[in-house]
Amino acid sequence: MEFDKAREIFGMYVFDRRAMKERLPQHIFEALMASIEGGQKLDSAMADMVAAAMKEWALSKGATHWTHWFHPRTEMTAEKHMSFMSKDESGMPIESFKGKELIQSEPDASSLPSGGIRSTFEARGYSAWDPSSPAFIMMSKKGGTLCIPSVFISYDGTPLDLKTPLLKAVDAVETRSMRLLKLFGNRGIKWAHVTVGAEQEYFLVDSAVAKNRLDIRYCGRTILGCPPPKGQQMEDHYFGSIPARVLSFMEDVERDLYRLGVVITTRHNEVAPCQFEFAPQFADANLACDQNQQIMDVMRKMARRHDFQLLLHEKPFAGLNGSGKHVNFSIMDSEGRNLLKPSSNHRKNIQFLTFLSALLLGVSKFHSLLRAAIASPGNMHRLGGNEAPPAIMSAYLGSTLTGILEAVEKGLPDDMPAQALIDLGMNKLPSVMADNSDRNRTAPLAFTGNKFEFRAPGAPQSIAGPLTMMLAAWAWGLETVGDMIESRVGEVDALDAALEAIKFAAAESRAFRFEGNAYSPQWHEEAKKRGLTIVNSTPEALALFLLPENRELLSKLHIMTDREVIAYYEIRLEQYIKTVEIEMGVLRTMIWEGILPALSKQILLESSALSALPEDARKEACSWSACIGRLGSLKTSLISASEKLEALREKMHALDTEERAAAITEEGLPLYAQIRQICDTAESLVAGDIWPYPTYTKLLSIS
Repeated sequence: MEFDKAREIFGMYVFDRRAMKERLPQHIFEALMASIEGGQKLDSAMADMVAAAMKEWALSKGATHWTHWFHPRTEMTAEKHMSFMSKDESGMPIESFKGKELIQSEPDASSLPSGGIRSTFEARGYSAWDPSSPAFIMMSKKGGTLCIPSVFISYDGTPLDLKTPLLKAVDAVETRSMRLLKLFGNRGIKWAHVTVGAEQEYFLVDSAVAKNRLDIRYCGRTILGCPPPKGQQMEDHYFGSIPARVLSFMEDVERDLYRLGVVITTRHNEVAPCQFEFAPQFADANLACDQNQQIMDVMRKMARRHDFQLLLHEKPFAGLNGSGKHVNFSIMDSEGRNLLKPSSNHRKNIQFLTFLSALLLGVSKFHSLLRAAIASPGNMHRLGGNEAPPAIMSAYLGSTLTGILEAVEKGLPDDMPAQALIDLGMNKLPSVMADNSDRNRTAPLAFTGNKFEFRAPGAPQSIAGPLTMMLAAWAWGLETVGDMIESRVGEVDALDAALEAIKFAAAESRAFRFEGNAYSPQWHEEAKKRGLTIVNSTPEALALFLLPENRELLSKLHIMTDREVIAYYEIRLEQYIKTVEIEMGVLRTMIWEGILPALSKQILLESSALSALPEDARKEACSWSACIGRLGSLKTSLISASEKLEALREKMHALDTEERAAAITEEGLPLYAQIRQICDTAESLVAGDIWPYPTYTKLLSIS
């Protein structure tokens, strides 16, 4: 798309500050900005004026309906469309949208996950406008819908969404960041905002091929399939020339996202065949979360228009790289300074080290919470392979930053390495150079020069959950470091007090920091010695939410009450169970409707061909007879394993939630692996025109 055209359409479907200023009276606009920036509430009269302006703007763009657009705990978004159209007293049509409708709506909450917070018959739930994220229009072929970003709560006010905890976690970090900035003498700073950019990996496969795979349609991944002769062995797909058909898809996605005010800064081929990536420009954390959902939504719709099937599963194809969502984050102050960017000013560098150390202190103490936050049914297949971060949480800083922290921890020795990085106003430590260390793609959490990158979340996951837990840990670290500095101010200079806090954080986080290859088996042994949390299954990881220290952290920071933490755990555990149960049902169907009949056809074909040979030739065809016998053995083994799977499914009906999760993990997944091995062996022996499902070779070819 031409840049001139992109500028013309950019943000055209967003009720952003520009649109607000054009359509609102000045005093209303200023009151709304005060509400957005300072948390002040709008009175009902002002809300009516904002709603009227928003309605007229939306109608001018072709919208016919409005909705409170919210993030239930399904990892997706939800919406209930309401028409602008109504009738007046004389029965004539009018467009109506009032302030009370803008501020609050009442979607049915009965069938959205709550973790036992409310019963199914308790259907009432409220959505409430979040003015910090601008309203936008999602267009359709015959109109559009005004989407109003909102929080979602139950009848008693308990949050039922992912946005509310995120907003609280963001506030916890930002208020503690402002306190720390003031301790460093930054009196003119008005605000400090968490900024986020989430890289989105995904697969595209031809929809005409994918529709013949029941597992792709219902599970979003292949649950059986032989590896293709050529996968990613040649390492020629990564950053390669983008296929023309895919590039057309990307360009259309970017165009629609421009209209929503979302800038995609990077697009490229990823490692596996048919795998690609989008990376957006950074935005404030809450807006970035909303925009990531918009990106996924636009990608889904555009894929259908281009005859693609979009796969966001963490591991769509066995033996090939899976897809993650790398969440990059930092803090920006009102002067436009990145607080995680080293500086040429020694005072700012101590400030930078303080913010960095506060994060390390928090995540080292609450690393189990980070592991819980990225636990999902699909991520269990991705994490730990030599393609993605391991299931063991650790942080990578690079040798230079690590050397600085070690030097501070030891009391700044005179023999500091010459390549050291931070100018602290002391001869012992030379000046900073940004990006002076290599990136460690094996680390779940890595410092990349001016931000941290959390590489462990899965591709379909909302960034709200992992980001909430990351920010909770950071907020605790900022508060701890802030308390230490404040307690010493008056006795020593703030910079000296900060160095003492950095020294403490460096020592406390030493076990969590790892500079080596986190894929290596040696790291697992080393992590055990360091006392790091190591869990491999999703149920084990989700149970980490329930650790007393994690519950206490979220409760004390007012991010989640103890009741909400338990509910969040139960929701995610139920999602794990239901996901695997669906996969079990799909697997059984694919076996009995496709694979077993294919084996029978192949046996009949081979037996008939063997019988047609002359008798002497049949006597010499021992290997042929053995092949037929092997096909028969495979069918017998598959029937037996399938019956065991069905028995397990029946058994689980009588178990409670945690028992079902344990049965799935301990019995179901090994049985799954056994069945897949049989099916994949059968695929390698059955003729292509008999095998009932498109193979990996067909799926991973874009025409």
